Parts: sequence; structure tokens; C-alpha cells
Amino acid sequence: MKVAFIGHRTFTETAALKARLANTIEALIINEAADTFYFGSKSKFDELCYEIVTKLRQTYPYIRRIFVRGEYEYIDESYQNYLLTLYEESFFASTAHGAGRVSYIKRNEAVIEACDILVVYYDHAYRPPSANSGTKLAVDYAKRKKKQIINVFES
Repeated sequence: MKVAFIGHRTFTETAALKARLANTIEALIINEAADTFYFGSKSKFDELCYEIVTKLRQTYPYIRRIFVRGEYEYIDESYQNYLLTLYEESFFASTAHGAGRVSYIKRNEAVIEACDILVVYYDHAYRPPSANSGTKLAVDYAKRKKKQIINVFES
């Protein structure tokens, strides 16, 4: 079972949210046989999920963390080696090729295509400084693709 994480770039991290998220991820490992976790970049939510999954690897060493790049299509060996100290795998989302400033949207779409379950932190009332919320676009895309979505903001 493959799980992806997408959420707002910034949010207020609370002990209750962190516990809820950790319980959600561990339940996916135990009950849904989740063993592969996809991460993007640029959001505080990704960082929190990475921290939790990395800690859970102590109990479940078979789980894999995969970093999906939306930029840097071609990377040198030293950067690849660095990424492999943090993740078990890294690859470039081919849909992001030539996408320019919307590369993160294309990366998110590739992650959604690859996953079975999408764990999000999505506040419907959140209004980003820019006109569009990448998280809203990702959630809408996942709904169109009929992906299971777990919103830890609402849980």
C-alpha cells in the first residue's frame, strides 16, 4: 500500500495534531499494509510527516520513504547520494518536465497517481498569499482520481 502526503506550506503544529497524524500513519501500516510513503517538499506538513515516518521506521524497518522531485530533473551523484541518506529512493516526476512555476502541481499529481491513499492537511478556510492553494488543487485532483483521502485537519 502506497501513501502520499500533501499539505499546506505553513500551519500551527500542535501536540494533538502530531499525535493524530502519528496514529493515522501507524494505523495505515498495521491495518492497510502501508509500506511506501511519498514525500514532496516545500511544506511544513511534509516535514512533520517525514519526521513521524522516520521514527516509525525504528519499529517497522521495512517501510520506505521516497522523495519525489518536482524540480532538478537531472541531479549529480553527490546530491543523489545525499538524498539517499534521508530516503530509500528519489525520482523526478516526469510530468513536471518543463512545467516551470507549476512544477509542484505536476509533481503532486504524479504523487497522487502513484499512491493508494492520500494523507492531507487541508483547511478549507485557508487562503494562501497567492491566488491558488496547491493543497486544494491536489485534493480536488485526488477526488477526481477517486483516491482515498484522509484529512488530518478535520479528523
